[in-house]
Amino acid sequence: MGAYFKEIFTGTKSLFVGLGITIKQMLTVKVVTEQYPHEAPRMKARFRGHIELNPNEDGGTKCIVCGMCQRSCPSGCITVQGEKREGVKGKVLTKYQLDFTKCSLCGICVESCRPGAIRFSKDYNLASTRKEDYVFDLLKRLEEMNK
Repeated sequence: MGAYFKEIFTGTKSLFVGLGITIKQMLTVKVVTEQYPHEAPRMKARFRGHIELNPNEDGGTKCIVCGMCQRSCPSGCITVQGEKREGVKGKVLTKYQLDFTKCSLCGICVESCRPGAIRFSKDYNLASTRKEDYVFDLLKRLEEMNK
């Protein structure tokens, strides 16, 4: 019978020790929970969203239509097209399309871009049930950002 009460006493003692540690931690540790739908999370510097075009000083694109991003992409998700126009030095970008359903976010396209025309975006909340919503016209998105 004495062992029974000893076990109850040690169990109660360990319960209060555990509760004491829990209460102490609750009062000293800062809250790290984000209230997600009500507060937009801050993306870390190393976060990789889909790629986007880097604007130059006048709001245009830095892309020189060399096609290195398209050739280096192992997933084949980038389509770049340009045309030679009169009075303009070099090619002019006419189409830059990203099929994000195929993209593996490897970053080879960003690394291979010599003029630094593409970068990773900070878009994190991409949700849809349609595949077409993940095919981005990045040139059109750049023009909309500059408006």
